[in-house]
Amino acid sequence: MSGCCNQDCSLDPLQTRQRTTLIFVLGINAVMFFVIGIAALYGDTTALLADSLDNLGDALTYGLSLYAVSGRPSVKARVALFKGGLILLAALVVAGQIVYRLFVPSVPVFEIMGAFSLVGLAANSVCLVALWRHRADDVNMSSVWECSRNDIATNLSVFVAAGAVWFTGSGWPDIVVATALVWLLLRSAARVITSAMAELQVAP
Repeated sequence: MSGCCNQDCSLDPLQTRQRTTLIFVLGINAVMFFVIGIAALYGDTTALLADSLDNLGDALTYGLSLYAVSGRPSVKARVALFKGGLILLAALVVAGQIVYRLFVPSVPVFEIMGAFSLVGLAANSVCLVALWRHRADDVNMSSVWECSRNDIATNLSVFVAAGAVWFTGSGWPDIVVATALVWLLLRSAARVITSAMAELQVAP
């Protein structure tokens, strides 16, 4: 017989699948952080920068989630709480960049915005499909799913902003979309933190 109880052994296959999925999406988001981040700096776009920071936050989130996969419910809840804090921090960084752009306006390179928002959309769609079956596993994986779903909305928003920048010849669409993304990040952070706090109250 093996050295674990029946309940623990029954969880091993699920934990293995979760770990494999998290490693996969962590790698994708780490690469996309650098790719989109460089593109955002070159294209002078705040909305694309928000997208890049979201990828960084996701990569850190998935790394923390790997740590929590085999942990107790209380550990998973604490990790989810920390992930909520990371999402909140990303929102504040983008908000600061928006304030800067209000005082130092510029017109982004819409070709860069459009092209790399589609690259990000393709990468994040792969992540979303990979995470789909784990979205209701537990609070840890649920918060991971929340991050991935936000990414799709972010990419689509940046693509729309690129079209608006091209049409208007102005940097305002970039700022407007970045502001909307800040609201999305704040809403997501509130949801993840609230769920984690509720789980902490009942978790052993």
